[in-house]
Amino acid sequence: MIIKSTFLGAHALPVEFKEKRSEYIDLLVNRLIPVIADEGLADYNDVFCDRGFFTVEETDRILEAGAKRGLRPKIHANELDFSGGIQVGVKHNALSVDHLECTGDDEIKCLLDSDTMPTLLPSTAFFLKIHYPPARKMIDAGLPVALASDFNPGSSPSGKMSFVCTLACLYLGMSPEEAINASTLNSAYAMGVMDEAGSFVKGKQANLFITKKLPSLASLPYSFGSDLIESVMLNGEFQ
Repeated sequence: MIIKSTFLGAHALPVEFKEKRSEYIDLLVNRLIPVIADEGLADYNDVFCDRGFFTVEETDRILEAGAKRGLRPKIHANELDFSGGIQVGVKHNALSVDHLECTGDDEIKCLLDSDTMPTLLPSTAFFLKIHYPPARKMIDAGLPVALASDFNPGSSPSGKMSFVCTLACLYLGMSPEEAINASTLNSAYAMGVMDEAGSFVKGKQANLFITKKLPSLASLPYSFGSDLIESVMLNGEFQ
């Protein structure tokens, strides 16, 4: 399988740094990021830029430090508020900005002028009982969107992408075709692997889910909770 790793050292302040915020930023910038980059431990450098976590100014400094070491930025942003995270991510040419529950006209315009992929995580909104990102508004404005699970023990303890597609159709206003495209081709772009994965094209890796016989593509999000996959192919070989 294709695996990409991301250094999210700037997710939240460790307990021992609660009263020493600037010291932790210095630790990230001057010690941790250089080691991560020099030892090839990550492909991307990520920051949670949102209310109560890392500010735009802190994010700016952390992303710049990673970029100088060859780590392309990613951003977790605008989950809890209009934090400015989308804008600072675009400023640094982030490959993706993730979450985006709080996205308005200014954020959409900023993304339209960029190569940054907006990546939506609807199972987080489902689990935390917060409002969903405005996918329909974003798509109608001309933006592509990717979908991801945000699989983690704190806010989205499920990695089931078929359920993510269901939520996208039910609560984000996306069609089944848009949800599948967002989960495959656009997600491949968001992970920097669009040239080798994400679509059924000659020359790309034959990484495929083979489902049971279905009456239509819409059956995938419609039959949520059902196990529709019969087999999996990786690099042209059934597993």
